[in-house]
Amino acid sequence: MGSEQFSLILKRLRQSAHLTQDQLADKVGISRSAIGMYESGARTPDPDTLALFADFFNVDLDYLIGRTNKTTVTPETAGRYYLNPETAKVAQEIYEDDNLHALFDAARGASPEELQRAKNFLQMLKDTNPNG
Repeated sequence: MGSEQFSLILKRLRQSAHLTQDQLADKVGISRSAIGMYESGARTPDPDTLALFADFFNVDLDYLIGRTNKTTVTPETAGRYYLNPETAKVAQEIYEDDNLHALFDAARGASPEELQRAKNFLQMLKDTNPNG
């Protein structure tokens, strides 16, 4: 396992969950300093700790250690993160489709007016596309 890859993935997962290192440490039951060392690449977790993170973030071990760039949220566990099945489905689609992911990332931080203009532009493209 490349600890650098794991460290980046762990940090990204933690930040995506809007957790501080202290909060993550409390939730998984390990020290904040251990979280910091894992994220900096100074320390590599043992298999049990890897499984703990995979279960907590609902990701595959292969994803967590950087062997694959995709993981699947199952219906049984999606409820931990999403309020309804449709939200889980949309989140999975954005996660799996590089184009949707790029559009979502580009929309972050946009004003409501900018989002509306982008939405109108995409609708115009769909309306004028004879194949769509």
